Amino acid sequence: TPRRYRRRLPAMELPPLAALLGSLLLCCAGLTKGLKITSTDQPMVEKAQGEKVTLPCTFTISQDDVGPLDVEWVLIPIDNQKKEQTIVMYSVDRIYNNYYEAMNGRVQFTNPDPKFGDGSIDILNLKSTDTGTYQCRVKKAPGVESQKIQLTVLVKPARTKCYIEGSQETGRDLTLKCVSQEGSPLLSYNWRKLTGTEELPATSLLNKDTGELSLKNASEEYSGTYSCVAANRVGTDDCFVVLNVTPPINTAGTIAGAVIGTLLGLFLLAFLVFCCCKKRKEKKYEKEVHHDIREDVPPPKSRTSTARSYIGSNRSSLGSMSPSNMEGYAKTPYNQVPSEDFERSSGQNPNFPPSKYDLAYKIHDITVV
Repeated sequence: TPRRYRRRLPAMELPPLAALLGSLLLCCAGLTKGLKITSTDQPMVEKAQGEKVTLPCTFTISQDDVGPLDVEWVLIPIDNQKKEQTIVMYSVDRIYNNYYEAMNGRVQFTNPDPKFGDGSIDILNLKSTDTGTYQCRVKKAPGVESQKIQLTVLVKPARTKCYIEGSQETGRDLTLKCVSQEGSPLLSYNWRKLTGTEELPATSLLNKDTGELSLKNASEEYSGTYSCVAANRVGTDDCFVVLNVTPPINTAGTIAGAVIGTLLGLFLLAFLVFCCCKKRKEKKYEKEVHHDIREDVPPPKSRTSTARSYIGSNRSSLGSMSPSNMEGYAKTPYNQVPSEDFERSSGQNPNFPPSKYDLAYKIHDITVV
């Protein structure tokens, strides 16, 4: 614009729209002038799982704030597409704390009567799912104030285990490993030696993020008790492992001993099987012999019946003899009574010559059988 057309407008000639916006801002400043949140701004709070946390929200009011007092805590979701979740609320002298089922029985106002200027809340027995952004809103017409706090619930390291991976022989490479079964991310691991020089070997290499301690070319001086400490911002946990580095084992001797032991075992097993089989055959043979009864063998004669038959036959022969012939007969052996030992068994060979008692004795024309 040419200089000749430029001129400075007086203050009273401001555009009507700018004047209206200024008046609106002054009006709004007057509405919130009495109500004010006085608690220290804590954008982030970290606590461990299972602990208790207090989210502060203190405020002051003035005589200009004449409306009913409302104190409301809400959980703002990470996803903007989801709705806010009311946690607890104080309204018209009453407390409502059953809005959020996940925190039933675990959330409460620090002061049972927030109207005195303390709208802080306590969350008990924290869980990892309680992590999120919480907002305190205080309303007392015409004033409205709010404050946000980011709560992060961390899990302490727990159930940490230590173990050794690799052969514990001199000259070998091995690794000491440490891992926590529980714990929030950003865990760090640190190894230290508790015995001997209490210093890690010079060839060791520590990875604090994975918990691995690598030992190269191990020697017997590396032996000892090692401790691993897992830590994060809310706690620590540790474990122990004993390292025993020994010279290599004689592999050839071990294999030879194993082979000899195996052969001896097989020989002993074969001997036991042979003995069992032999014993079984003997028992079977004895059983068969015991039960083998031949029906064609007559029962043995008794000694008494044999003796009586022999004496009776002699008496009958004497009855036919005359007294004159008794002299020769007296020499006959009466006391020789045959027994069962002289009887012929059924299996005796019939071609054998008869015994002397089966021969006929002839005395003076008298035949004695």
